Amino acid sequence: MKLHETGVYYQNGKVQTAPPVGASAEAGRCGTIAYGILKAHNTADSMRELRLKYDSMTSHDITYVGIIQTARASGMERFPLPYVMTNCHNSLCAVGGTINEDDHRFALSAAHKYGGIYVPPNMAVIHSYNREMMSGCGRMILGSDSHTRYGALGTLAVGEGGGELAKQLVGRTYDMTYPGVVAVYLTGKPNPGVGPHDVALALVGATYANGYVKNKVMEFIGPGVANLSADYRNGIDVMTTETTCWSSVWQTDEVTRQYFEQHGRPEAYKELKPAEGAYYDGCIELDLSTVECMIALPMHPSYAYPIREVKANAKDILHEIEQQANRQLGGKVQMDLLSKICPDGRIYVDQGIVAGCSGGTFENICAVADLVKGRSCGNGAFKLSVYPDSMPTYLELVKNGAVADIVSAGGIFRECFCGPCFGAGDTPANGELSIRHTTRNFPNREGSKPGEGQISAVALMDARSIAATAANGGYLTAASEVCDSEPALPAYHFDASVYEKRVYNGWGKPEPDYALRFGPNIKDWPAQPALSEDLLVKVVSYITDPVTTTDELIPSGETSSFRSNPLRLAEFTLSRKDPDYVPAAKAVQALDAERRKGAVPAELQAVYKALQKGGYAVNIENTNVGSTIYANKPGDGSAREQAASCQRVLGGAANIATEYATKRYRSNCINWGMLPFVTDTPDVLAKGDYVFLPGVRKALLTAAEQLPAVAVKPDGRLVPFAVRLGAMTDAERQILADGCLINYYKTH
Repeated sequence: MKLHETGVYYQNGKVQTAPPVGASAEAGRCGTIAYGILKAHNTADSMRELRLKYDSMTSHDITYVGIIQTARASGMERFPLPYVMTNCHNSLCAVGGTINEDDHRFALSAAHKYGGIYVPPNMAVIHSYNREMMSGCGRMILGSDSHTRYGALGTLAVGEGGGELAKQLVGRTYDMTYPGVVAVYLTGKPNPGVGPHDVALALVGATYANGYVKNKVMEFIGPGVANLSADYRNGIDVMTTETTCWSSVWQTDEVTRQYFEQHGRPEAYKELKPAEGAYYDGCIELDLSTVECMIALPMHPSYAYPIREVKANAKDILHEIEQQANRQLGGKVQMDLLSKICPDGRIYVDQGIVAGCSGGTFENICAVADLVKGRSCGNGAFKLSVYPDSMPTYLELVKNGAVADIVSAGGIFRECFCGPCFGAGDTPANGELSIRHTTRNFPNREGSKPGEGQISAVALMDARSIAATAANGGYLTAASEVCDSEPALPAYHFDASVYEKRVYNGWGKPEPDYALRFGPNIKDWPAQPALSEDLLVKVVSYITDPVTTTDELIPSGETSSFRSNPLRLAEFTLSRKDPDYVPAAKAVQALDAERRKGAVPAELQAVYKALQKGGYAVNIENTNVGSTIYANKPGDGSAREQAASCQRVLGGAANIATEYATKRYRSNCINWGMLPFVTDTPDVLAKGDYVFLPGVRKALLTAAEQLPAVAVKPDGRLVPFAVRLGAMTDAERQILADGCLINYYKTH
């Protein structure tokens, strides 16, 4: 794999660094596939600052209630574009009592009232339904799940926080600066046993840490694309999220055409390819024939190694990963990977999972069935579970015998559910090692609770190598070790009647008088204050990890049952990373409540006295007091807005960071009225410090490049430093000034 240090041009089906005769980078940028799609959806006069409107949207049952509640509070009367609501995350309805099914009932009533599309529980995982039914060449789809990626079908799809979807629901636009576009130039053909997850993990491993594609579009082109099936492309594409790119898109061809014809939507196809002389801001050249069977070791998809290398150097590599994981876990619990090495040198795995939008596709599961057919997973501790991505896929796998082959080998065949990907399904026992064809292996994504002494380890692998491991009784095995050739793939027949009989499609047919059906856990968002002229925040958590994931900011798993109740969910904020956060944030919130009543608690009096002694004028009545966290690089991973909104409902007024891991988390902070500060001098801060920001509202609204701040130490010492807010649209600045997106829509 080669990552170019400079931009490249596309000419005669190849990429080159020298410009073709008469070509320029400026003109060439207009020749990419991404440019054409973005231009067609841009409502602004300029392509420099985009104002996008999407063709459709999608959410699952962790996010849609909050989005609809936000849009209702902002004046929405009907869905202005098709909005698909799937139920593939909170579909374990025994968890949390009745509240998960209450959310599903709410979504169905919203689909009736506002004209939406409702996909019942266990019918399909969110991204598979949208691939099958909503994607189209040249379209754009916005989803409230970070893995909203349908680029392999010519659809530029974006995963964002709920606030961005609420904007579309009230007729506003998605605003951003035109992104860079990086070519992924594919050549060659995968070797037998090498699956889409192997290619994806190789790409993530090569691009995540160096930020090569961060907030950019990955555009897949080149002769190697033709050697990949639609399912294979989808499997690679959905994992582009883990590179931290903004979106992805692929050139389309006869394979794409056949996919849409197969799914009864031939009109969704059109040819997409770069123009001659198209210019890319970077290029990744990848010969598919060089990709090996891969494994991403705990606790990140970018910790990717060839399985061959891990088996050959098991002690060294597993020790290094184990030590790295234990540093990340902060001493709360110890991960033990070396114990998985058997006396004979083989590596034993306790569990194998193939599931969700990345793993549970038709071709992946057929490959699993082929590898385990007539074999046994063993009657020891190892267990294998397979989750199909949609009921049409499930039906076809029943018809062609794949389900029977997997079950006969000792595997368990389950429902369409995303649980194993976010910590709510097939949680391993303490100390176990699970290999999964899912999208993430972050800490807690497998359901363990390090703060309570529970830890298991997840490694990501392709379904083929998971099946090879299962057929070998749980001993780590690359599919390439047992595959000399690719087996013949059974034909796929999509049966649309499965959806026609169960999915409610109310698009274009809103019923305004239809009553929304609420449950006791569905609550409105609490009111939030506007930004005051000055601001005082207390650092209630100081996180020094290189990266802080959204799962650490607000844990996934069983906590997701409470995502329709902002205050109750907020009780879990940072619970597995910093259990002191919630009480500390609440204490600051209580101080501000007293201030608003006219009383000044002693703790605040001491801070004001120190500031006044240092020459700072403090208007107590016009200086909100809130909490803040410091993290080096917060927001990697999920798009869930709750990573920000939970801090906000506990009185959070800002985040301070050296950089933000993703655009979507920073957008979540903005939409919930939390100032996304960046500083170059984080060492001046410590947990327990107050930070005073004089004139912050004016500085925000006038787009000041730098804002003065002063840290007030517990002993009264003052340490001045500077913060920045970075590039924002005028609307984003006003949202922060108004206190949150809901407040903004009340007056704008």
